[in-house]
Amino acid sequence: MKFIGIDPGKSGGIAIIGDNGAYAIKMPETERDIFEYLRDNSEGSFCLIEQVHAMPGQGVTSMFNFGMGYGGLRMALVGAGIPFETVTPQKWQKALQCQTKGDKNVSKRRAQELYPKLKITHAIADAILIAHYGRYGK
Repeated sequence: MKFIGIDPGKSGGIAIIGDNGAYAIKMPETERDIFEYLRDNSEGSFCLIEQVHAMPGQGVTSMFNFGMGYGGLRMALVGAGIPFETVTPQKWQKALQCQTKGDKNVSKRRAQELYPKLKITHAIADAILIAHYGRYGK
C-alpha cells in the first residue's frame, strides 16, 4: 500500500511512501497536473491531506485562492478514486515530535532525519512527514 501526504498550497507538496521507497514533488502548477499525478499514483493508495483553516491577518483574496486550491485537491483525490482523510498539523507534528510553531526548518530537519537519501526542501518536507505519519505514525 502507498501512503500519500499532501501539504496544501502553492508552496506545499505531495509525497508518496510505499514499498518502493519514498518520493515527493513540489505542488504541481496546474489543476490538471495535480489530478494526473494523483491519478497515476492512485493504485493501492491512501491519502492524508493536512486540514487547513483561515488564518488571522491573511487577505481575503489569498484565503479565497487557498480555499479553492484545497477544495481542488480534495476533488482531485475523489476523481482519482483515492480514499483520504484530513489530519491537523498539531496531530501529525506531535506524533513525529516536530512541533514547528510555524518554523518550516523544524519539519525540514525531521524529514531529513527520517529520509536522509531524499533531497528535502521546504516545499516537500511537510508532505513527506504527513505521508510518513500515515504509514507509520497512526
